[in-house]
Amino acid sequence: MKVVPFPSSSANGGSTLASVPSTIAALDIGSTKICCLIGSIESRRRRAVDETVPQIKVIGAGHCRSEGVNGGAVADLDDAERALRTAIDQAERMAGRSISDVYVNMSGGRTVSVHVTGQAVLGRQAVDEAAKRRAAVNAMSKVETGGRAVLHASVIQYRLDDARGVREPAGMHGSTLTAEMNVVLADPHAITNLGILLERCHLDAVGFVAAPYAAARSVLLADEMELGVAVIELGGGTTSYAVFNEGMLAHADMIPVGSHHVTTDIARGLNTTIAHAERVKTLWGSTVPAQLDERELITCPILGESGSDAVQSIPRSMICGVVRPRMEEIFEIIRDRLDAVPAARHFVRRVVLTGGGGQLNGVEQLAGEILGRRVRVAKPSRFDGLPDALSTPGFCVATGLLRYGLMPDEQAANLGALIAGAGHDSSYFRRVGQWLKESF
Repeated sequence: MKVVPFPSSSANGGSTLASVPSTIAALDIGSTKICCLIGSIESRRRRAVDETVPQIKVIGAGHCRSEGVNGGAVADLDDAERALRTAIDQAERMAGRSISDVYVNMSGGRTVSVHVTGQAVLGRQAVDEAAKRRAAVNAMSKVETGGRAVLHASVIQYRLDDARGVREPAGMHGSTLTAEMNVVLADPHAITNLGILLERCHLDAVGFVAAPYAAARSVLLADEMELGVAVIELGGGTTSYAVFNEGMLAHADMIPVGSHHVTTDIARGLNTTIAHAERVKTLWGSTVPAQLDERELITCPILGESGSDAVQSIPRSMICGVVRPRMEEIFEIIRDRLDAVPAARHFVRRVVLTGGGGQLNGVEQLAGEILGRRVRVAKPSRFDGLPDALSTPGFCVATGLLRYGLMPDEQAANLGALIAGAGHDSSYFRRVGQWLKESF
């Protein structure tokens, strides 16, 4: 499953004008905001290579405060439905058309990655598609789902006997072909609840995409994925990350801590309302102390108080003293987890931050200090028609979903039959085999 950051019309599974719909809709359902983007597919001609390629123009955009979503998962269907309908209505009014099929992010669902290998004995035959399929089927048969559903599956690399790092073994000779696969699993109940929420809004999910993988589609360069990079999506209720090496999705994971926890820390530390704590974080939140912070005073209301005692003045340094420890905790957990992944420990020397938490002052510097890697904060790739207000790190997932819709992974497009197969039974493996037959 080759990850392609930008649309192309290559013969190797790339998008063509005949294979993409005229409209693509994306839904970023998070713990702090819900965003809906509608993109129109237009054809553009590249004179340098003499080909026509599809491009996305954003014709509708809507976003609102999230309700009924906690930790990236649906917590209250009624509240979540009202918020979702608000964002969709804004986007549909702007686009002048309604939507029915959407690509949806998975920021919750306790996503985890497992790595498995499978072999196919070649004998005297050269490697063909059937041999690649057998190796992948054998690898998938070793996946211990633990009751979870398959969200993404990709062949990281092939091995032909003792030769490692084989990208395309077709036509080669050897005794044994080994497929090394990365499989991303998610809680099936979280997927089901998202599906129910969409049905209540009269929508169908074309595909579910892990949040950091969607963000990567929007912000990563081809060379970054080739050389090794980690994308960290600093969401509201969760922080998720994905590791790429040699152009492949090598690992994905999440932790149930996000930037909203910074907000609640401020609310507790300053004894103020959550709404005002969010405002304080947005205006004055920082992970790096400054010399003037002790002298600069800010005012905020005291929770539950009224009258002359309802407002307090605090030094700005106090905010940094609350924000920094929580962000340190997030990056320290991710650092330890990245160091436990061989692909990240040996090859990843660059980190890209996305998500609303990436807008905190000094977060790039703090992440570099703790992770020990070069860090940059990314904004979404530019689309024609994308409002300037949405060109911030917090909307990387939504724009990445549009790019994913233009060029979805061929394997992931056929994973619908696998979602129900959480157990290891014969029907599950028949579905795995059918999926691999259609995908490879």
